[in-house]
Amino acid sequence: MSNYIPTIGIEVHVELNTNTKIFSNSTNGYGMSANTLVNEIDLGYPGTLPLLNQEVLNIGIKACHVLHCKIRHEMHFDRKNYFYPDNPKNYQITQSRTPIGYDGYVEVDVDGVKKKIEIEEIHIEEDTCKSAHRKNVTLLDFNRAGVPLLEIVTKPCMTSGVEAMKYIEKLREVLLYASISDCKIEEGSMRCDCNVSIRKNKDDPFGTKVEVKNIGSISSVGVSVDREIERQAALYDKGESFKEQTRRFDSKLNDTVLMRVKETGNDYRYFPEPDIPYIHLTDSYIENVLSSISMLPDERREKYKQLGMSTVNIEKIISNKSLSDFLNSFLTSNIDMQIASNLLLGDISSYLNKTNKSICETKLTYDKFIDLVQKSSHRELTSKNIKEMLVDILESDKDIVTLMKEAGISNITDEKEVLRLILKVIENNGESVSSYLEGHDRAFKYLMGQVMKESGGKIDPLVASTILKRELDKK
Repeated sequence: MSNYIPTIGIEVHVELNTNTKIFSNSTNGYGMSANTLVNEIDLGYPGTLPLLNQEVLNIGIKACHVLHCKIRHEMHFDRKNYFYPDNPKNYQITQSRTPIGYDGYVEVDVDGVKKKIEIEEIHIEEDTCKSAHRKNVTLLDFNRAGVPLLEIVTKPCMTSGVEAMKYIEKLREVLLYASISDCKIEEGSMRCDCNVSIRKNKDDPFGTKVEVKNIGSISSVGVSVDREIERQAALYDKGESFKEQTRRFDSKLNDTVLMRVKETGNDYRYFPEPDIPYIHLTDSYIENVLSSISMLPDERREKYKQLGMSTVNIEKIISNKSLSDFLNSFLTSNIDMQIASNLLLGDISSYLNKTNKSICETKLTYDKFIDLVQKSSHRELTSKNIKEMLVDILESDKDIVTLMKEAGISNITDEKEVLRLILKVIENNGESVSSYLEGHDRAFKYLMGQVMKESGGKIDPLVASTILKRELDKK
């Protein structure tokens, strides 16, 4: 296969975190019985009038800011006219001529190289209803009709499936932390369409564009782009051409499948929506909206790094927003952030996953967590102790000191006493010491067992192991 230059642009639709829909007071919800979250406006009844949900506008402003877009101060909505069963009004209210945001970017890291993925525009619009095809019948669920969306459109600036995946990953992360959307691709609240074309040289015009829809995961974004590049290249290598078309990604085939060929361009006959007034945003209004944005992922990464957290722990914490929000409460508390993150990512996360709870649903208070971290730092609590006390730590109102007393925990933290016990074990187990010095690792495990037995299990195993090895290596 000859070499080609791929060109990729992505359109992402995200459903917004609002209580109600964009132009009606119907609940914005997911997973309810079909056609239970609807009213006359959602169904397009004659004589109904849309009323813009102000929170949608506020979320749009926040999205523009976190995606480094310029915010349009004067805008209006447009009618996008088309006829399809999922669109009872025969038009969709969107923004065509005056999108709320434009000229932004998302910065990604691809193999250690930073790249800005340019965002052309951000539009606010309403979702259509959901179609379900059953043999010769199409069923319509209007719960989704009127759900507020942001359409985020990149410029054709990506060149591989990896870049496309990195962009979606970073976009999802930023939108999630800014409380724009829950970005659940598997539930359809974040939907991606990839436009893919290839050409021989940079100076050549763009090749024929193929739009790939129905991409159900971030990994599938990368696969669908790479498969489409390969498919187009194989056609060009054989001297064949093809028409602009829409394809879907089939996860079973792990490939793209033709949906329809675009014979002519769509004429949606856009015109300004007459039932919604033009919007004028002042600087003070925008500043007030932006003041509520919490710390974003990259700022958190830098802060955690400054406080001594490992790169591995940083990425794991960032991937769980509720844990990151909890940890952020302790940024100025002068605790060991590496130990704090170890605790959150270890037994605590395991318990939360097992019980299907978030950390805010437990009784792990600010003061209790500080005490837990400090006692771990000073070796007053071992990992074994914490594992045994974990349920009480997370589900009782008792403080750490009380729980330690009730559990009879009184660990040896004085290094001189630890050293005394270890030297005693070494002295009483000469044969095992010789075996260790001859290179037998099992002897070290035996000696560690004797140390823990001698101490009644009251020494932190990590401390005991370090000192034992140090003393044995002196022999």
